[in-house]
Amino acid sequence: MPEDVPRRRADAVRNERTLLDAAAAAFVAAGVSAPVRDIAKRAGVGVGTIYRHFPTRADLVVAVYKHQVQACVEAGPELLASADTPHQALAGWIDLFVDFLVTKHGLAEAMQSDDAGFRTLHAWFLEQLVPVCGQLLDAAVGAGQIRGDIEPLVLMFAVGNLCMGAGDPRYDPRLMAGVLVAGLAR
Repeated sequence: MPEDVPRRRADAVRNERTLLDAAAAAFVAAGVSAPVRDIAKRAGVGVGTIYRHFPTRADLVVAVYKHQVQACVEAGPELLASADTPHQALAGWIDLFVDFLVTKHGLAEAMQSDDAGFRTLHAWFLEQLVPVCGQLLDAAVGAGQIRGDIEPLVLMFAVGNLCMGAGDPRYDPRLMAGVLVAGLAR
C-alpha cells in the first residue's frame, strides 16, 4: 500500500461492514426509505454514527450498493469452492444477486434522479458482476449440470426482471429466481 494512503483500522473496516450489512438488510426488507433509526438498531450503533459516515441517504445507498456488489464478486469463487455442485453455487450466488437487486431498485430515487451517476454505477456493476456470473455458468455447464446456451448478462437481466415486483409483499423474487435457476438444469 502506498505510504500516502491512510490505512484503516481493522475494527473500523469491520464496523463499516456491519453497518452496511445492516443497511442492506433494512433496504431489502423495507426499501431504501427504511428509517435510519431502524438501520442503526440493526447495526448496534447510534443514528449519529450512520450520519457521521454517510451524511445523506444517497451516500448510504450508494455505499450499500458498492458493498453488495463487492460481496457478490467475492462470493462467486467462495461458493464454487464450498458448494456441493457448481449449479448449487450458481443458485447461491443468484440469491445474493437478488438481494442486491432489491436494494438497487431504490438507488435512482435515492440519488434524486442523478441519471449520469446512476448510469456510471450501473456500468461499474455490470463490469464487476458479469464475469463472476460467467464463471459460475461456465462451471455448471462444464459439469454438465445446466444448459449451455445462456449468457451471463442475459441471466442477470432475467433475474433483474423477476425482482421488479419486490415491493409487493405477496411476491418473493428470490423464490422466482430459484425457479429460473432450477429451470437451467439439464
